[in-house]
Amino acid sequence: MRAMPLMARAVRSSVWFLALLLGALGCAEPDASARADPLPATRSDETERMVARLARLADEFEQGDYPYVASALLRQLMAVPPQTDPIRRISLSAAIADQLFHAGRIQEASERFEQLLVAIGQAPAGAVPPEFAQHMRVRSAAAYFQLSQQANCVEPASTARCLVPTPPEGVHVEQEAARKALEMWKGLLEDEPGNVGWRWLVNIAHMALGTYPDSVPARWLIDPRAFSPEYEVGRFRDVAADVGLDMLGHAGGMILDDFSGDGHLDVVASQWGVRDPIRYWVNNTDGTFTERTVEAGLEGLFGGLNIVHADYNNDGRLDILVLRGGWILGGHPNSLLRNNGDGTFDDVTDSAGLLDPWHGTQTACWIDHDNDGWVDLFIGNESTPDRLDPSQLFQNNRDGTFTNVAREARAEVIGYIKGVACGDVDNDGYTDIFVSRKFQPNVLLRGNGPDPSGQWTYADVTGISGVAAPVSSFTTWFWDYDNDGWTDILVAGTQPVVEEIGGEYLDLPYETELTRLYRNDGDGTFTDVTEQAQLERGLSTMGANYGDLDNDGFLDFYVGTGDMDFDALLPNRMFRNAGGERFQEVTFSGGFGHLQKGHGIGFGDVDHDGDQDILAQFGGAYEGDLAYSTLFENPGHGNAWVTLALEGVDSNRAAIGARVKVTIDGEPGPRDIYRTVSSGGSFGGNSFQLEIGLGGATRITSIAVSWPVTGRTDLYTDVEINRAYRLREGAAALEPRDLAVVRLSP
Repeated sequence: MRAMPLMARAVRSSVWFLALLLGALGCAEPDASARADPLPATRSDETERMVARLARLADEFEQGDYPYVASALLRQLMAVPPQTDPIRRISLSAAIADQLFHAGRIQEASERFEQLLVAIGQAPAGAVPPEFAQHMRVRSAAAYFQLSQQANCVEPASTARCLVPTPPEGVHVEQEAARKALEMWKGLLEDEPGNVGWRWLVNIAHMALGTYPDSVPARWLIDPRAFSPEYEVGRFRDVAADVGLDMLGHAGGMILDDFSGDGHLDVVASQWGVRDPIRYWVNNTDGTFTERTVEAGLEGLFGGLNIVHADYNNDGRLDILVLRGGWILGGHPNSLLRNNGDGTFDDVTDSAGLLDPWHGTQTACWIDHDNDGWVDLFIGNESTPDRLDPSQLFQNNRDGTFTNVAREARAEVIGYIKGVACGDVDNDGYTDIFVSRKFQPNVLLRGNGPDPSGQWTYADVTGISGVAAPVSSFTTWFWDYDNDGWTDILVAGTQPVVEEIGGEYLDLPYETELTRLYRNDGDGTFTDVTEQAQLERGLSTMGANYGDLDNDGFLDFYVGTGDMDFDALLPNRMFRNAGGERFQEVTFSGGFGHLQKGHGIGFGDVDHDGDQDILAQFGGAYEGDLAYSTLFENPGHGNAWVTLALEGVDSNRAAIGARVKVTIDGEPGPRDIYRTVSSGGSFGGNSFQLEIGLGGATRITSIAVSWPVTGRTDLYTDVEINRAYRLREGAAALEPRDLAVVRLSP
């Protein structure tokens, strides 16, 4: 195992100093007088109880020493008496500077870092560990650059100022802070010329200042050809501010789907902080959105690093599961929000049997694991050596309640679970589950169907299937990337270190957990095709999802690089599927290389023009790491399409798990395109309606829909291209949907 990179070690050193101070010096308790806003009086009693529970937990949480609640830690540190010992004084000041930085008081943090560097320079020789002194320089540079981003990039309609490489219109207007960051990174590089992470950051700073590449010293320059597109996909312009979706927030989940039932895609977004709200935007059907969070009764339902949707009670309305406790390791319950169909949601977690405050999670999937026409729920929890939180499989009792059957079903997986994917990988009609874990191999559970007693069970087939790597992974999903009718697996590694991203763009050797693309061999095994698909890249993922950028019929994907530290200046990245054979990076041609931390991502046709737009939520974990969401409008590529909104009858109402084969004719000839109804990746929510690109098709020969409960296949031949349809299980014909195209931008 390689040694931890210097930058990563330095980042963690501040936590050690903070722990030393809080333990050795003693700290005053923070002011806990802040309380949640008054609660709406029209909500159900159960919703009110959950709101009160979350407010109480937020109070308790803010009185602890959790590293991401910087303002609480800062209050404790500021209450520490002045230190007479110069080293303790430096240590205390360093801890305060770090928490000012994390709390978003970055100007103050920068000033304190400056003072610290002077004090360190005046300290007796050997009194301050060299690694810590260097760390202060690193933190000071990061604070300056974050100050520049706050002044330039973290503003509405300022996406161009957040992009890598920075376009001419995105050059930072306020440049003083970026110049200071650049000088500090250059100084660090002079001391350690081989550090590719600092070399990367020097180039990033020059981009922000508009001086890249001409002013970058040749020995440090990243060749501009490193940012040349592998394919020209067209520029996707951010229109979030134009349509009312420029949300400022932290890390969280996002869903793009029709919650109001009018055929137009709405938006729900969460944020992970213990006082961060869930927010809801209704589509106005004219290309704009209006926030309806208060009207929906969602005020006070704080937190949720991720959200996943389904119609759990088969009433035709999409409901939401809010996942909490990830990184916190327990203590914050999940929430099941029932859609009432009148624009409001009720928290029904307790009455549904899902109230479990002891587990920590940020990943789950809805599946009909027992093929009874009602969706069940698999939740992957985060275990540590000190705390074992097995995964849960909640079976839908078809009366609004659930029962955990994970142990009986042999579906308990223990590990630091970061992603789950659900679907049918062996085409036997039974649901399978893939679990990605950090620090441990991944797990593939094959659905066996019912045993002689009627219990539906799973078997661990990881070893047989060959899908255990990478050992440290995050986002994952099932998809048919090569359109052969067999479900493949993508699982992204997560070992986010700036040195590694710098090494990739400098074409230098680097070590990291690579993403894996597993092609289904159709016999219960998978082949690792990462290298031949040209995906041997260090993708530091948090959020990710897939869709079809150019309507060519092959699925592409967008990666959100959501590492929590401010030093992690990594672009979010987009990859185009080239005919099911390889992937081309189109990050820079499409304008997707956003530097803010990416989390929830959703693909969906917001403007009804037949191609998919991409909604991305940005923001970090620390209180001060806020960013605006983006809605990338698809410029169009002239390819044919068809949109199918499926409705189950015997199968679950939202048709989750239904499989569609579209057979087309035209350029370059007859072919099949396969899709499965799902919300996409394990961190982000696509629309359940299938928005299927048809490439150069001139006609649709047939559409075959295979339903999960009965196994029946409905076949349709009278289908027009470039049309949207509603498709009800068992119906003799498709129902055309006439949704007017709307404009998303002036």
